[in-house]
Amino acid sequence: MEPFASAREPEPADVIRRVGIKLAALAQDGLTFATNEYDEDRYRQVRGLAAELMSALSGRPADELTIELGRDSGYATPKIDVRGVMFDEQERVLLMCEKADGRWSLPGGWADPGDSPSAAVTREILEETGYRSSPVKLISCWDRELQHHPPPLPVHVYKLFFLCRAHEAVQPPAALETLAVGWFGLDELPPLSVGRVNRRQLERALAHHRDPTLPTEFD
Repeated sequence: MEPFASAREPEPADVIRRVGIKLAALAQDGLTFATNEYDEDRYRQVRGLAAELMSALSGRPADELTIELGRDSGYATPKIDVRGVMFDEQERVLLMCEKADGRWSLPGGWADPGDSPSAAVTREILEETGYRSSPVKLISCWDRELQHHPPPLPVHVYKLFFLCRAHEAVQPPAALETLAVGWFGLDELPPLSVGRVNRRQLERALAHHRDPTLPTEFD
């Protein structure tokens, strides 16, 4: 397989959204380090403008986005989403059905403070599928924006995909997040939760499973 490449050139809406995210980050940084009320007021206005830009693109209310952007504090950094990829002897991939949308995804989610990336992904796999696992390699560090995952989010996200080795299932998956768990060939995939994973990413993961010497991918 050829190395993964972005599917399309950025469209104007993508550029505007990226500007909105950067404005929101500047506002958060400014509110973190501001030393007087005048600066704080100006940075809150910048955050409001960022929310209006994102609202115009997404259709979500600007007030709702302003509240969401205001939940974070400190210096603004990308959020980290970890995903664990495991294949069996028939090259079937382990997927879990998301309770949030009824579609299928690789196990994973936001990395928690205090977890190493490998600890975060093995914890997510155990919680969402019931399988113990061990990480084999980091497949990729992808920018969610450049991977074109819907829907657009008001934060910048890095997606870390780990190739993992499955051990025995030791517990039922967490009922709060998982409806079902199954192994699927790439030619028989169920409807994917494309905000979390897409087919091209699964194809790249299979290439790494077949040849673990492939280099980690960045985009």
